[in-house]
Amino acid sequence: MADRKTKGANVKQLVYTALMTAVIAVLSQIQIPLPGLVPLSLATFGVMMAGLLLGWKRGAVSAAVYLLLGAVGVPVFAGFKGGVSALLGPTGGYLIGYLPYAMLAGIPMLGSRDGFFARCVSLLLGTLICYALGTAWFVHQTGRTLYESLGICVLPFLPGDAAKIILASLLAPRLQKVMKEN
Repeated sequence: MADRKTKGANVKQLVYTALMTAVIAVLSQIQIPLPGLVPLSLATFGVMMAGLLLGWKRGAVSAAVYLLLGAVGVPVFAGFKGGVSALLGPTGGYLIGYLPYAMLAGIPMLGSRDGFFARCVSLLLGTLICYALGTAWFVHQTGRTLYESLGICVLPFLPGDAAKIILASLLAPRLQKVMKEN
């Protein structure tokens, strides 16, 4: 009987991981074009929620599966793009940044203090890592200066990312409760 419960729990975790991969893919398509090469999308909100709801390991797996789907050509990236060229293009560093982002987002689940502040801090760190990887790659790919790239790739996104961090930090405990009940 215990083996049956373990299998059921594993299937449930697999389903949640796949579901969060799909959520990231769907949220990637909800975007606002901005001047420059980087659209404002809700993909990072999906990555935040994957980490917060699944923990650092499964959250990272969810982000990795999303990236692998995109790499093999499934149009899951913003603007229904897919393929290795999207990962190697100017915004590919931000996409690769989703892996450490999901990991950092899941860190509060490791401790006994999974509070609002801990969630906000982990998401802020994830955002900074994603910005650092993405902006460094953008500078490398486009030849723009760091200052110019920050103005294109970071500054316009700060208010939206702050709102996403607060919303994800508030929403995650409610969704975790629902997930535990089912």
